[in-house]
Amino acid sequence: MNRKGAPVSTAGTADSIDPLAALRAPGDPEHDVYLTGTVFLDIIFTGLDHAPVRGTETWARGMGSSPGGIANMATALARLGLHTTLAAAFGADVYGDYCWESLASGEGVDLSHSRRLPGWHSPVTVSMAYDGERTMVTHEHPAPPPATHTTPPPSRACVTAFEPGRQEDWVRQAHHQGSRIFADVGWDDSGRWDLAALPDLAYAHAFLPNAAEAQRYTRTDTPEQAVRALADLVPIAVVTRGAEGAVAIDSLTGESAEVPGLPVAALDPTGAGDVFVAGFMTGTLAGWPLAERLAFANLTAALSVQHFGGSLAAPGWAEVAAWWALTSQAADDGAACGELAHRYGFLNELIPAGVREWPRLRALPTIGFRGA
Repeated sequence: MNRKGAPVSTAGTADSIDPLAALRAPGDPEHDVYLTGTVFLDIIFTGLDHAPVRGTETWARGMGSSPGGIANMATALARLGLHTTLAAAFGADVYGDYCWESLASGEGVDLSHSRRLPGWHSPVTVSMAYDGERTMVTHEHPAPPPATHTTPPPSRACVTAFEPGRQEDWVRQAHHQGSRIFADVGWDDSGRWDLAALPDLAYAHAFLPNAAEAQRYTRTDTPEQAVRALADLVPIAVVTRGAEGAVAIDSLTGESAEVPGLPVAALDPTGAGDVFVAGFMTGTLAGWPLAERLAFANLTAALSVQHFGGSLAAPGWAEVAAWWALTSQAADDGAACGELAHRYGFLNELIPAGVREWPRLRALPTIGFRGA
């Protein structure tokens, strides 16, 4: 072990880092993270010069297909070495086959709590990325409910997205079983922005809204004011600020931190928020200082937007190691580079020597390529 909660694996290569190795003990839950939700087949168009215009045909220079929806989070967690189990419905169609195989065989996500549904087709989202933003079109039919009530399996943590006015029984059950609940929240279309409409907030270990959402919910003017207000309600409050980074307060440790974002050329922002949460969860479960958790979450999110494909754009430890190798080598190239190397110096103790690169699965233009 080379730092608290951050040993290198016995394999000694970046692709086999277990960030929780120092914490694992007999009798621990089989799974680090449990999550449930809807898996989509994402079709992403990139390289658009402008938004599609009504009545015209718009050409895209790039295209990719990948599992989406809750698969974004599941893949991001698994690629960072967390033992991840997903409960989701999968269509009994080619899209469903592809998403199942990609998650189970490609990423090592446990699907023992998921199910295949004959006669139900996979939800599909088409995403168009341009000018660092995206426009999406989605089609889905709600999946039939399970025939029997299911209880979430024991896990160190769970991740969910709060919806105004909706309460999930499994969140309460997981909390009572000892799982730490990490949650973000979606846009409130009602315009009420009432924290009382988020009943599961009472079970949250960490709440991670973006700045626009946080300021509306707390009736504050800045992310800094918002995170202080949220810290009175949950043990760990994080407010993300996009390219400007994030601010957070951990009331359990007494820490507060503000970490700037990383300047990168964003190809496709699909799933970047999920990758941020996965990075923050990794550091939190491993017991890292708050500033390091935020910095790592910013880094993983920044690495993800440089590829298109949502879930398959999520970085693993080899991508983190490659970025750190370049950044640490450039530490003497100016004040900005030196500051960046100092902020991420904790990666020296996380990433073992002998890093090797290997082909990471990325989004392909279409599914079903023979030998792909």
